[in-house]
This record gives sequence, structure tokens and C-alpha cells, in this order.
Amino acid sequence: MRPGPRKGRGACSNPAGRFEPWTVEPADDGWPGDEPTPAPRTTVAIDRARTVIARNDSPDVPFDRSINPYRGCEHGCIYCYARPSHARLGLSPGLDFETRLYAKPDAPRLLHDELARPGYRCAPIALGANTDPYQPVERRLRITRGILEVLAECRHPVMVTTKSAAVERDLDLLADMARQGLAEVAISVSTLDHALARRLEPRATAPARRIEAIRRLSAAGVPVRVLCAPVIPALNDHELERVLEAAAGAGARSAAYVLLRLPGEVRGLFEEWLAAHYPDRARRVVGALRAARGGRLSDARFGRRMTGEGGYARLLARRFALAARRCGLDRELPPLDTTRFRPPGPFQPNLF
Repeated sequence: MRPGPRKGRGACSNPAGRFEPWTVEPADDGWPGDEPTPAPRTTVAIDRARTVIARNDSPDVPFDRSINPYRGCEHGCIYCYARPSHARLGLSPGLDFETRLYAKPDAPRLLHDELARPGYRCAPIALGANTDPYQPVERRLRITRGILEVLAECRHPVMVTTKSAAVERDLDLLADMARQGLAEVAISVSTLDHALARRLEPRATAPARRIEAIRRLSAAGVPVRVLCAPVIPALNDHELERVLEAAAGAGARSAAYVLLRLPGEVRGLFEEWLAAHYPDRARRVVGALRAARGGRLSDARFGRRMTGEGGYARLLARRFALAARRCGLDRELPPLDTTRFRPPGPFQPNLF
């Protein structure tokens, strides 16, 4: 595929992953080059996972276990820090990440088996910490729905993170769990600018519709946190206060933000995207990021990777703190209840 923007896709190219022994590049062979580049189509393969709960000991995330029903994400967010994980599958973190998906249809059963083990100790599970559990394919496969059904049966607490209004489909489960102190939802809103969102997150829910999802979840009694993520210098950072105000007006109770991270192959993909869509701002964006990342475009150090350092990072943190306080979002959501947990009974698959 020739590099360049594609309607409905985030990445402009499909570079080889860092583990591949060779790379492929387009070359001019002298023949007319006006043939249209075929649009990459989405495919879904089966991921035969043996376990479904991933664990971490990171000191700067509020959970130690998570579930991701899918590998890859059709939302196509160009900044997604999960893109490099596709390189481990022998695929590209570029267009492959958003078109060649892997689903875990056995996830509800695997979760059931893990929760039923005698030594299991309950703690909140993050659903969608890597890729979005409500990306478009979920409408058909309903794997996330099956996971929530298992968690609801066990009275197990869950923290859902998404940028999709499709989360409303499961309001019956989430509202009932929230009444027992077992569920909360984080909605990611990076921008309120629809034109920017179409380029930045091409197949994710439109910004206004995400705000409406916050409203509907909150009205149903589900605690909602808004995530201003990622904040990108010279691109969407000026919207920080507006996003917080819109989310608070819709009923959000808490807020957080993340400064743009560009790990692994995401760096090259994002710079390519900037050059294609915002060439006039590319130097400003990259320069500000380097200033906030100690001269680099990514910083993996705990305590720095989410917020950065230096003058720009301090100003951003101050702006966020003031705006969150003004909007009533400067508090944490109530802790989820782990005392209600009970091991599951025999597994009953959802046949519908």
C-alpha cells in the first residue's frame, strides 16, 4: 500500500513491526501510478487464549488486573499506545492494528474458570485497559457483554474504559452492579472538535455522542469518570477546560488526563499522521512533546509517563487541577466493593 491518509483509518501506512527480519517499501517502477489504492478491510480472527486476566504491578495505574476481549482496535486512534503489541503477532502496528483484529470468544468461560479457583482473591478488574471493549465488532460478537454477565453473577467489581457510546447497550448490567458498588465507567474524550476527532479517532464515537453517553450512564446511577486523553500540545490542549465543563454538565463525577505518549512504533506513525493532516503544526507539536519528555517523544518512567515534566507539563497539570476543581471533578469515585464477591456456579454460556 502506498502511504497516505485513508478515509475511516488512522494510520497512513503499514510499516513492518520491529521484530520482522525485513521491510517492504513502495517503489516507482515507471508505470502510471493513478490506480486507486484498495481500502483495507477489517478481518477478525480467533485468539485462542488460555487465560484472560492480565496482571500488572505498575505503581501509576489504579488496578492490578485487567481483561481485553480484543487485540487490535478498529477505532483507529493514531495515538494508541497499544499499537506496538501487534508487532508481537508478526503484524504491523499501523493499518494492521486497526484492520486485522483478534477476538477472544472464550473470554467469559476463561474468566469464569479463573474466578472459580479456590485461591482467587477479589480486586477490581479493569475492562478495556489496552484496546476498547466496545469497538464496532463488539456489536456482533458480544464478548464484553458475556464478561460483564460473569462479573455480575459473581458480584465482582469492574472498571470499564471506553470511548464508545455502545457501552449504553449494557446499562442493565452496569446500573444494577453500580447500585451494589460494583461498577464504574471511564469515558475518554480527547476533543470536542468533530473535524479533529474524525482524523484522530476515525471510527470512534463522535465527541458529542460520548458526552451524551456520560449523561445516560450518570442518569442510570453509574459513576462516570471523564478521561481527557491524550492531551496533545498545539492540537487539542486548548480544549482541556471545555471538555471538563461538558463532562461535568453531563453528570461526570471525576476526571483525569494523560499527556500524549508515543512508545515504540507509535512515534513514527504519529509523526507521519501529523505531516499528512497538520503539517503547519507538526514542529510545534513535536517540540512541545520533547520539552515535556526530557528531549524524547516517550518516557516510560513511572510517575512521568502519564504527565510529563518541565514547564509545559507543570502548566498543564495546574490548568487541569483548577478546571477540575471549578467543575467539581477533583475527587475520586467511591471505592468499589470487593466484599460481595462469591465464586461463580457452573458456567452457562449465552447462546443468544
